[in-house]
Amino acid sequence: MKVVGITTQQEVFIGSKERNFRINEFLIIKDNFQGNLLGEVVEAKTYNRYIPLNIYGDFVDNSVLESLKALGYNVDEDTIFIAKVRLLNEALYPVQTGSDVRLPSFHEVKDLMINAGKEEGLVLGVIRNTDDMATDMDEDLKDILYTFEEGELKPQREIPFILDIKSMHQYPHIGVFGGSGSGKSFGLRVLLEELMLKNIPTIVLDPHYEMDFSNIAGYIKDDSVDFDGKFKCLQIGVHVGVRFEDISAQDLKNLLDAASKLTDAMINVVDVLFKKRDSYMSFSNRLQMLSEAQEEGSIANIQMRIDTANSGEERKAWQERKALYEIYDKNCPNSSVRGISWRLRRLGNEGVFSKDIREIEEGLNNGKLIVIQGSTRILQVFSTYLLNHLYHKRRDYKDALYKKTTAEYFPPFIIVTDEAHNFAPKAFESPSKSIIKEISQEGRKYGVFLILATQRPTLLDETITAQLNTKFIFRTVRASDIQTIKEETDLTFEESKRLPYLRTGDVFISSASVGRTIYARIRAASSSSPYTENPFDELWKKSKEEDEKFLNIIMKKLPVNDTELIHVIADIEKTDKITFTMDGLEEKLNQLVEKNYIKKEETIFGYRYKKI
Repeated sequence: MKVVGITTQQEVFIGSKERNFRINEFLIIKDNFQGNLLGEVVEAKTYNRYIPLNIYGDFVDNSVLESLKALGYNVDEDTIFIAKVRLLNEALYPVQTGSDVRLPSFHEVKDLMINAGKEEGLVLGVIRNTDDMATDMDEDLKDILYTFEEGELKPQREIPFILDIKSMHQYPHIGVFGGSGSGKSFGLRVLLEELMLKNIPTIVLDPHYEMDFSNIAGYIKDDSVDFDGKFKCLQIGVHVGVRFEDISAQDLKNLLDAASKLTDAMINVVDVLFKKRDSYMSFSNRLQMLSEAQEEGSIANIQMRIDTANSGEERKAWQERKALYEIYDKNCPNSSVRGISWRLRRLGNEGVFSKDIREIEEGLNNGKLIVIQGSTRILQVFSTYLLNHLYHKRRDYKDALYKKTTAEYFPPFIIVTDEAHNFAPKAFESPSKSIIKEISQEGRKYGVFLILATQRPTLLDETITAQLNTKFIFRTVRASDIQTIKEETDLTFEESKRLPYLRTGDVFISSASVGRTIYARIRAASSSSPYTENPFDELWKKSKEEDEKFLNIIMKKLPVNDTELIHVIADIEKTDKITFTMDGLEEKLNQLVEKNYIKKEETIFGYRYKKI
């Protein structure tokens, strides 16, 4: 392998007669003046004069072909393998043409490839096209993972990709981008598995109810893989919620605004009517009584209600309404009071105020991964309060250490969400977006980090996207998303062209801590999603079960003529408690005939159904 053509300090062309090149593999250029230079293949092609393509002015120019001839390559007869190589570190001078090129050994690239040991780092996958170097790598890096390719587990043959989780202190926050079916959710699952294995406190906002780690993947034969006790799945309104007595007026406004946008007048109603330590019932009743008083229209009408009350209890209730009316009517328009009351009841009916977040806090303190499940809208509402509360709890602890005062310990933690563009949208403001943006900009100082996954990075807030120092980029097809990724990462033009064609599970990892983009494959996940069953397999399986169930019932009654079906229906209703119409039963019988479970024959009295 030789350097050919005109070279620069950043890029060179390399030619070979014996060995084809692979994109993203590493090569060492032995420059006589500058020593060994490490480079990465960014583009590779094969040249043969019998192939009717004009390559001049494209990938290979005339200078490359002339260099090949001068170095002894028979361009007219041989097939020549040519690679464009980009140096990892810019050379002082253009690389000398004719320099020899060789494959590196592991120890020559170890510092570039391995940034953390498997004990303190996250073992996420393998670095593609490093199998040549992996043969002599350290023993403790071999056989530590499997990849899942072509429907089966593959043993590790390449250098492992280990994410240095401690580097997040300097280079915080991770983005996971990829279109549907690209392996994005699979990659996110592997990332969460590693966080659990390291006992790192993590909150996951799960709008799809799929981040459950109870099911071990069917291809895993190792019985030691078990995440039981390392995570909890909690549903909003069932297991967790907001304790109304603990919230502030600002918390309440955030919750109500997430439920439905508040006007300035509504914000004023909350500021005026909400009292510290209010319960859900006390605040709701205050709103209701003020609204009923305002509907009477005047003090005189309310006084008439008091005077004509049928009982002392009713009189007292209208006196309370009158007092509220006198204090708040001028500052709180009736339409705004009713708007707040409606939003409050909506949250109450969804169970938001029926529980508290104590179980979440306990789980984080114990180093667990806590999965919060709910619809996207209810997650937006709940996460607004939850993230504010937990972030400021951690921040208060760190500030207290700096001020040398006392505060209750709260651990550093990571916030993970799928469909992140719904929680921090680019186009408009939302309550959850404000706290996520604050964490993206300041969370590093306090040990609070983000992992944001989305199919549409273009729709994610630009300020937040800019703070994601590590990005996992799976297959992406939309031009606008590819453009956003190119702007926010160091992906080269050649790499961005490959994005629409990446295999499921293959990923570009652009990391500020590494300083370059790595082409990798995510390892096989140890757990599986609850939704791994193919929906068509599910459909056919269910259909077969229904057929077998009906077949067991009807076989006892065969043979039967179509004129006797009414009696069969009555018998089935009596013995099996199943109701059929005439048309329904006949259709089920014909389906069994079609599937060759039973036989249908024509007689002089009509059709007869009988066993085969």
